[in-house]
Amino acid sequence: MVHMQDVMAKAVPDFREGSIVKGHILEIRPREVLVDIGYKSEGVIPLTEFEDPESLEVGDEVDVLLERLENEEGMVVLSKEKAAYRQNWNKIVSVFEEDGLIKGKVKSVVKGGLMVNIGVEAFLPASQIDIVPPKDLQQFVGNSYDFKIVKLNDDRKNVVLSRREVIEQERSEKRQRFMESVQVGDRVVGTVKNLTDFGAFIDLDGMDGLLHVTDMTWGRLGHPSELLKVGQQLEVVVLDINKEKERVSLGLKQTQKNPWDQIEERFPAGQRIKGRITNLVPYGAFVEIEEGVEGLIHVSELSWTKRILRPSDILTVGQEVEAVVLGVNKEEQKISLGLRQLEPNPWDEIEKKFTIGSRVKGKIRNMTAYGAFVELEEGIDGMIHVSDLSWTRKINHPSEMFKKGDEVEAVVIDIDKVNQRISLGIKQLTEDPWKTIDQKYKIGDLVQG
Repeated sequence: MVHMQDVMAKAVPDFREGSIVKGHILEIRPREVLVDIGYKSEGVIPLTEFEDPESLEVGDEVDVLLERLENEEGMVVLSKEKAAYRQNWNKIVSVFEEDGLIKGKVKSVVKGGLMVNIGVEAFLPASQIDIVPPKDLQQFVGNSYDFKIVKLNDDRKNVVLSRREVIEQERSEKRQRFMESVQVGDRVVGTVKNLTDFGAFIDLDGMDGLLHVTDMTWGRLGHPSELLKVGQQLEVVVLDINKEKERVSLGLKQTQKNPWDQIEERFPAGQRIKGRITNLVPYGAFVEIEEGVEGLIHVSELSWTKRILRPSDILTVGQEVEAVVLGVNKEEQKISLGLRQLEPNPWDEIEKKFTIGSRVKGKIRNMTAYGAFVELEEGIDGMIHVSDLSWTRKINHPSEMFKKGDEVEAVVIDIDKVNQRISLGIKQLTEDPWKTIDQKYKIGDLVQG
């Protein structure tokens, strides 16, 4: 059974001072608004308490705080600002207790952070603005964001916010979704976030992946900045996922065909190729023979005859060269090239030029304790061992007989094609006196010396 007093209690507003009641706009004046709350008299509210005065219309419903039932003029004292503040504060307390999010607009920069309007003024420390504290705080003024309430003092009405926790939570959720949905071999799109000497970090919509420099291109790359730039969007292949450490390895070159496939068929041993010098090192020259494929000309394969100490003595980076494929190692992705193989090996015909027993002439190019090196023609030396300098004299060092640059005549006494060595002799220019010594001298003969 419905009692009349219950109906009346619900119908009659609670006109206690300090309570929030609903009212209707009766009149809009230049500096104030007349509001009817259903009490015996109306109340006035300063126009400045309304956020958008121009949008007000007679009949609009507003929530107001009943400050006094009657002032000296017999009117009700009302406040829209105080009603809104209390309602907002109650909402803030509720959000804080539920560990929820609240939207706010950044109003200004203050010492140590930002002031944010969430219905009441709240403080956002600089350390809580982003994952990495930003240097320029002014860029956030005027923008709206979701925040986490990290501290709330009901007595002092102080609120401290965090945007960083919101971002971290969003990223954690995105990482979890990524780990659950993406598999090794999948292609994903990301943005270059940061470049280092060893690679690039790619933002995969909240999940960071590492693109190592060795997985950027099939060709030679000195530094990631030669190929990528921050902010660039890429399609990459997922190479590995470590769910425990939340790490993802990515590959860019894997989006393209591996140029080392069928490499042996495309570049068989003995084939002549053309390429560009990409790098010079003490032990040889690297040649790009197609995009992503390089071969090495070892310093020993540069010339049959010239003594080349450094590849840079005859080659330059960027130079176009022709070479011969000497061998291919597909597993190690190595190709051996030769420059000297473009010409016949002079040692193949060496026995036709220099026969054993023939006399040759040349200049002393170098001397060591064990012999002298004689240049017979460009790039081909013969060696006179110290023991082959004289039949009769004991020579301790070739310098006792020669100096560098002297032209000498010698006899070819041996040829080693495999090791590319020619042995020469000076003493062989004359007969060995020891062969006839027994004919010249008999036991018991008197000799002078």
